[in-house]
Amino acid sequence: MIDHKTVSLADQVFNQIETDILTGKYQRGEVLTESKLSLELGVSRTPIREELRRLEQEHLIEESGKGSCVIGITEKDVEDIFLIRKNVECLAASLAAKNRTEEQLSELLHAVELQEFYYTKHDADRIKYMDNQFHNLVYKSSGSSVFFDVLVPLHKKVQKFRKASVESKSRAEASVNEHKAIYAAIAEGDTEKASKLMEQHIENAYIHIKNTN
Repeated sequence: MIDHKTVSLADQVFNQIETDILTGKYQRGEVLTESKLSLELGVSRTPIREELRRLEQEHLIEESGKGSCVIGITEKDVEDIFLIRKNVECLAASLAAKNRTEEQLSELLHAVELQEFYYTKHDADRIKYMDNQFHNLVYKSSGSSVFFDVLVPLHKKVQKFRKASVESKSRAEASVNEHKAIYAAIAEGDTEKASKLMEQHIENAYIHIKNTN
């Protein structure tokens, strides 16, 4: 059900349907109709119709004649996303080590500490949320809005796989330790080390996802 807050209704509709596709609530091949979504979200068909077009442009659905057929994220998509992230996110980490402010550094540390805390509580949802926060803060700390705009959607698109990953105790612990090392390199202003650690972190995450799917 959509909660009518300050975010526009259209954006809320888009975000909800996108999340439901990316988390696997709507499976690949499932047909979504305006009437079904209108009933589930509690909104009229007009914003749903508009945002379905937007989701089609994102290649998450396609028109089938009977409604919008869910495409979702394929294994090849995941491979490509991690390949792009591995090559781009390391640059963002390098720039973050060079450009981060003291305030951003404090926010990064807070994100790492909270992720570690939620790991001790075995809270997969909050671990995943803090993982999002950490990466988004690295992108922001790079000082480049282009890096931020490119990387945030890519990170979001593999959220179903990342949740499965953080539910693994060994991978969740490794991820926390990798984030701590990346943070330390950024805090030290070591651009090369930050880049290498981020590249290894992305590669480790992909290897784990590939081996568990």
